Amino acid sequence: MSIPIASPELGIGALGDVIETVEGARLADGPPVRAFEAAFADYCGRTHGIATSNGTTALHAALRGLEIGPGDTVVTTPFSFVATANAIRLCGADPAFADVDPRTLNIDPDAVRAAIEVCDGDVDAILAVHLYGLPAEMDELREIAEENGIPLIEDAAQAHGASYRGDPVGSLGDVACFSFYPTKNITTGEGGIVVTDDSEVADRVARFINHGRSGRYDHDIVGHNFRLTSIGAAIGSQQLRRLDDFVEIRRRNAAAYDRALADHPSVSAPIEPSGTHHAYHQYTVQCSARAALQEHLADADVDTGVYYPTPIHRQPAYADVEADAPEAERAADRVLSVPVHPTLNRSEVRAIADALAGFEP
Repeated sequence: MSIPIASPELGIGALGDVIETVEGARLADGPPVRAFEAAFADYCGRTHGIATSNGTTALHAALRGLEIGPGDTVVTTPFSFVATANAIRLCGADPAFADVDPRTLNIDPDAVRAAIEVCDGDVDAILAVHLYGLPAEMDELREIAEENGIPLIEDAAQAHGASYRGDPVGSLGDVACFSFYPTKNITTGEGGIVVTDDSEVADRVARFINHGRSGRYDHDIVGHNFRLTSIGAAIGSQQLRRLDDFVEIRRRNAAAYDRALADHPSVSAPIEPSGTHHAYHQYTVQCSARAALQEHLADADVDTGVYYPTPIHRQPAYADVEADAPEAERAADRVLSVPVHPTLNRSEVRAIADALAGFEP
């Protein structure tokens, strides 16, 4: 049996919390949701947390909370899961893609400046992704956002427990969004959250995800039902208490792979720039002989994943968006992720490290 690329760790505690929630009978948007929102916001050093049905709806709601809409342009990365750009389009706005740094694979601040220039400065927000759990270069991105008088949004869907210059991911932009899909560093089954210090943005997000309500039957905007369930929140609260431990195990596993790949002639390990604390949602190497590496790892019973084989600007849904992103295209041909999750045992970590070290193209 292959070592799986992802394996959620729920534990007995989550089951007990779910049973207690079911017995409480308030399954939709009940007290467990409020408790989880407050705890997660506090973890991120934020004032407000608004839980949502998934990470995509969190992004969509955050953009709407910032009043992004038709005619607006949001600069973002072309190398991410498509939900990053879809959320922009779902608001009626347009994405402008800025290429990635070839070392970190996060959005390149110089490319952001160039994208804004191409748009003649007519840009309304920057949406940065902390890809694979590595924080983006937020100091430079914040400087660019402030120079242009626009908000900076964190897509932190893969970065729970990461930090940048000592500050937690989620506290670095005007608004941040997380996903709690089962493969993420913590899960609610399906779910997401928006965190911010801006009370007006938080209020707009909360209304947007709850049918546009300002009162029980008062609807002053058109909204959706993007709420998180109480059962999901109960799981999330239990998971949050274990997040730092989960991330520490991921980092320990990643360190073993780093040692195995030291000076490897054809496989490049991911980097962790000074001042960043990588959460290793994925351990993603780069290799020009990816297909051969993937076959070699499969022969060693190691599952792998390619995140992502096609940059967003090359997707048919975005064929109308012009983008100059050669580094994103190069990365899409080279990246390969191996299991790094906290349910791996020591022998599995050792087997993955040995398989990586033993690859010869």
